[in-house]
Amino acid sequence: MARVLITGCSTGFGRAATIELTKRGHEVVATARRPETLDDLDCAAKLALDVDDDTSVRAAIAAAGRVDVLVNNAGFGIAGAIESCPLDDVRRMFDTNVLGAARMIQAVLPQMRERGDGVIVNVTSLAGRAAAPTGGFYSATKHALEAISESLHYEVGHFGIRVAIVEPGFFETEFQGKEPRYGLEDPPYDELGRQWESCMERLRGGGEAPGAEPVAQVIADAVEGSESKLRWPVGADADLVIGARASMDDATFEATMREMLELTW
Repeated sequence: MARVLITGCSTGFGRAATIELTKRGHEVVATARRPETLDDLDCAAKLALDVDDDTSVRAAIAAAGRVDVLVNNAGFGIAGAIESCPLDDVRRMFDTNVLGAARMIQAVLPQMRERGDGVIVNVTSLAGRAAAPTGGFYSATKHALEAISESLHYEVGHFGIRVAIVEPGFFETEFQGKEPRYGLEDPPYDELGRQWESCMERLRGGGEAPGAEPVAQVIADAVEGSESKLRWPVGADADLVIGARASMDDATFEATMREMLELTW
């Protein structure tokens, strides 16, 4: 049994991972900016945590005590053409998705290193492996967290600390409902916005997207995994796109995805 601290547990993957890991017998410390959103969760502890704030992070780590596993899940997205997205919002997204995760890593690593064991699971995205139109800035944050995670894997494996990257494709959570959209309802990018919505439906196979539970199961598997597996894709779309990306050159990948998704933009 491990003591697992998870960020961003108010909804989505973090909430589902809290439930799954608790079910598997782990002590879960669930955290959220607004701790009242955690009231109905049955877990070992619930803490207020804003990953953007140094003081909040220090207080949460002090209150949590021993942390055997850190799951960096907190994050948000914005959608829009590169030309249209407000850079203040982009900066906020980088602060949370990248620096927030880095802040948490720096906070827990000393105790893990001193003990000679620990696990850090960073939840990135399919978008961290392949960038798409209307999602460039969000992809950039996830590409950055992928890079940090890969470097971290090399740096801290020496100390007995394992790093895992969980890469979900599209899953139905409250994340999508909160995602601001910029410049996709009016010219010049409104047609791209419409086409890309249709492309996402095709990528999902036209059916309803699954909820957060499959991702929570993979997060739990990554927490418990003994093998030195760095990347854990989740979802048929993630397997398809990541596999294609790895096996093709840029031009072939683009042509293949355009044909499959019927993207004419």
